[in-house]
Amino acid sequence: MHSFLLLQNHFFPPHVTYTWFTMILLLLLSYLATRRMDIYPGGFQNFMEVLVGGIDNLLVDTMGPEGRKFFPLLATLALFILTSNLIGKIPGFTAPTSNLNTTVSMALVVFVTTHVVGIKVHGFKYIKQFMGPVWWLTPLMFPIEVISHLSRPLSLSVRLFGNMEGGHIMLGVLFVLVPLLVPLPVLALELLVAVIQTLVFVLLSMMYIAGAMAEAH
Repeated sequence: MHSFLLLQNHFFPPHVTYTWFTMILLLLLSYLATRRMDIYPGGFQNFMEVLVGGIDNLLVDTMGPEGRKFFPLLATLALFILTSNLIGKIPGFTAPTSNLNTTVSMALVVFVTTHVVGIKVHGFKYIKQFMGPVWWLTPLMFPIEVISHLSRPLSLSVRLFGNMEGGHIMLGVLFVLVPLLVPLPVLALELLVAVIQTLVFVLLSMMYIAGAMAEAH
C-alpha cells in the first residue's frame, strides 16, 4: 500500500489530481445548472446565474463593454480559482492553487494574453510604451518597464499561492491542536480569503488586459 501511494504521488502529484477533480466538478455543476433552463430560474440555476452575472458586471465595470470578448477566459479563471480555493478548506483535500505550478501556469496565460492583445490592437506601436515619453529616456525606461511587466506574473502567482498554502498550513495546525470549535472562526476567515484572492487575481488580470488595449499616454 505504501509503495502504491509513493507510485501514485510520483506519477500524479496532488495538485494535478485535484486540478482534474476541480475541472470535472465544474463540468458537472455546469451541466446541473443548464440541463433545465427556466425563464424564472430557481435553486442552483439561480445561484450560478448570479455568480456568472457578477463576474460579467465586474468585467464591464473594469474593462468596458469591449472587454466582454475576454469573458470566457476571465470567467473560467474566476470559477476555477474560487472552486480550487474552497476545495482546499475541506479537511483532507488540497487546493490546486496552493501549488506554485498551478498559479504560475494561470499567471503566464494572463501575461501572454495581455501582450498578444496589446500587439493585436496597436500593432508594433505597442512596443513604444516600453521606450518612455522621450527618446533620450529609453535607456532608463526600457529596463524599468520590462522588469515591471515581468513582475506581473510573479506577483499574481506568488500572492495566490502564498495565501492558499499559508491558510492550508494554519488550518491543519489548528485542527491538530484544537480540533473542536476554536478553528471555526479561522475557517470562516479563510473562506473569506479564498473569495478575496479570487477577486484580486481576476481583477488584476482584467486591468492588465484593459491596459494593453488602452491608448498609450
